[in-house]
Amino acid sequence: MSKPPLPSEAVELLRRPNPCVVATLRADGAPVSTATWYLWDDGRVLINMDEGRVRLKHLRNDPRITLTVLADDDWYTHVTLIGRVAEMYEDEGLTDIDRLSTHYTGNPYPERSRTRVSAWVEVERWHGWGTLKDSDQAST
Repeated sequence: MSKPPLPSEAVELLRRPNPCVVATLRADGAPVSTATWYLWDDGRVLINMDEGRVRLKHLRNDPRITLTVLADDDWYTHVTLIGRVAEMYEDEGLTDIDRLSTHYTGNPYPERSRTRVSAWVEVERWHGWGTLKDSDQAST
């Protein structure tokens, strides 16, 4: 696996509102994955969760996280980011979820009654596949 910084082609993929799957760890160490919105911002990743999401509990117990972003037009091409949640805070005014929602849908987030929590992920390692296969991957 490679260490940041990521090449421009991978950053270009990450800047788009592509499908993403995030994996967290339960208290017993079992991985749990779910689809999520993300936003690539200057080498870090923003995610946002409803206050009742179990993955929020997972991240408070263990900040390790993996995100796999799939190219919208070619799921075989994807980038996996491995890192840790470096910062977590209440999304006052729903500013961050609005950024994410606008990135994906073009509109602010419609549900305004529940508390949301933002998390910034620091990328420690990454790997790409398909057209973004990085040089640290074994050849087949």
